[in-house]
Amino acid sequence: MKKCVIIYNKQSGKNKSEDLINKFSEMIEQYGYELQIIYTKRKGHASTITRDLPDDIDLVIAAGGDGTFNEVMTGNLKRDKKLLLAQLPLGTVNDVGTMYGYGKNYIEDLDMLLNGTVKNIDACMINNKPFTYCACLGNFVNVSYDTPRYLKEKYGRIGYIIYGFRQLKGKLKNYNIKYIVDKKEYSGKYSLIFITNSSRIAGVDNIYTDVKLDDNKFEVLFCKIKSKAALIKTLYLFKTKDVSEIPNCEYFKTDNLEIIFDKVPDSWCLDGEEMKHKKTKFKFSINKDINMLVPNVNINKLFVNK
Repeated sequence: MKKCVIIYNKQSGKNKSEDLINKFSEMIEQYGYELQIIYTKRKGHASTITRDLPDDIDLVIAAGGDGTFNEVMTGNLKRDKKLLLAQLPLGTVNDVGTMYGYGKNYIEDLDMLLNGTVKNIDACMINNKPFTYCACLGNFVNVSYDTPRYLKEKYGRIGYIIYGFRQLKGKLKNYNIKYIVDKKEYSGKYSLIFITNSSRIAGVDNIYTDVKLDDNKFEVLFCKIKSKAALIKTLYLFKTKDVSEIPNCEYFKTDNLEIIFDKVPDSWCLDGEEMKHKKTKFKFSINKDINMLVPNVNINKLFVNK
């Protein structure tokens, strides 16, 4: 019998019904898997669990938010033998899961997963640390990881907006940087930096229209936004214009990026979680060691290799 492990973060998203895990167990066993469920107990625990799993596991399902899946992928990349991964999105915003085509019914999502297709995906790396879909730095990116849990549990994604409005005071920060893309050097002062491999970020769909998850490329956006009014306008333009046409934004598609700050900047937001550091130089690249079981619904849209 095949072996499946669910790494389950009960703290992700709103409270779940008590019998949800029983339903997961019944369904997975119907698909011919012997199931083990391991609950995370702290930040980073999912990474340790994945790293230490036996080599004979056939499928590892990250049941939680985007940050939980980031931890599972991080642990997998520390292994000699990489395991087949899948994500079951149970978080609040679920950018990655929504991009793959998951909905809001956990049982239907699990069924789509188990009937899915194995695909090799681009794992983006920042200084050799992986992220699944988004690394960002700048004004208000802390809302993703600083929003109190009680707001997320009570209001869902609206909780992020409530907390974000509380942050609308003071001046916007600017970061003095030099960056190198495909051996060409640029410099300037920027208020927001996004390195992504996703068509959906912070709950906003179709920011990029040509994202492929196996093309050995990620999307890069540097924004020069000088006021909060300009920030709100730019966020609106993300919904109405192609990103390459938005004023004061510099867009690239690459597999090789280096960013150098004039001093240690604030924390990065990595897949919705805070990445603290003491560095001024960050190198971004692609790792091809991750295989995922993904739903079939958006495969033709998201992958070059059919």
